[in-house]
Amino acid sequence: MQTTTPAPLIAVENVSRYFGQVVAIKDITMSVNAGEVMCLLGDNGAGKSTLIKLLSGVYRPSEGRILVDGTEVRFASPRDALTMGIATVYQDLAMIPLMSIARNFFLGSEPTKWVPPFRRFDVKRADRITREELAKMGIQVRDTSQPVGTLSGGERQSVAIARAVYFGARVLILDEPTAALGVKEAGVVLRYIAQARARGLGVIFITHNVHHAYPIGDRFTLLNRGRSYGTFAKSEVTREEVVSMMAGGEELEALGHELEEMARQDRDNAAALATAGREFTAEARDIERDAEDRTEPTA
Repeated sequence: MQTTTPAPLIAVENVSRYFGQVVAIKDITMSVNAGEVMCLLGDNGAGKSTLIKLLSGVYRPSEGRILVDGTEVRFASPRDALTMGIATVYQDLAMIPLMSIARNFFLGSEPTKWVPPFRRFDVKRADRITREELAKMGIQVRDTSQPVGTLSGGERQSVAIARAVYFGARVLILDEPTAALGVKEAGVVLRYIAQARARGLGVIFITHNVHHAYPIGDRFTLLNRGRSYGTFAKSEVTREEVVSMMAGGEELEALGHELEEMARQDRDNAAALATAGREFTAEARDIERDAEDRTEPTA
């Protein structure tokens, strides 16, 4: 009996994006499956932000196509992507620090109740759902009415992830979620990413930090200057190889040779200066002796 492999939740095939004469990305192919963490890696300026804006409906591809569940789609806006279950959590998290956790959780989609003559925000229902959804991600908050600005960076990321999951995300795109976090908080966020994967979501984890991506990632797509080095399973590539490809292995090797040459020149210059110093010292002593001989009184 032949089994068919399910289509990826979302995929891009040979997509390119141009801004006038500027080539932001060129011929990128990538996909993410349910229950998988795809790490999109690249240094600053590699094209990561442009690619996720294509996936989230902010930009349209200049070339290539985007597929959701194997069917080609054309996003007219980020709302179209959200409707198809593609949620993006940006670095700024789109939260209002002075508003409560519950209000931020439902920002733009607030539950209401009829209190004549108006419909009002249903505080009790919002608090209950927020607490339940955060608990499903393993997150325990002290009080859902506290301002979200009082939370740590890792906790705010967790609220954003739980919010996206609650509102029907099947693909979770995380834009540098650990960039501004310490080691402990980054570990908390990685644990929540693992929770999302365990719940069957496809996660696209965008980062330039290999040490955060490698432990959690299942596959890695590497970008460099708008082009892809390819997609690799964790079993196919080591952490050191990922670092090398991210920065451009040939460039790193050339830089290593250049640094070695500079070090050799520094050693040669230091040796030449030392020799010149010794010669100068000897010459100065000779001059001093000659001066002493000329000033010495004759008998």
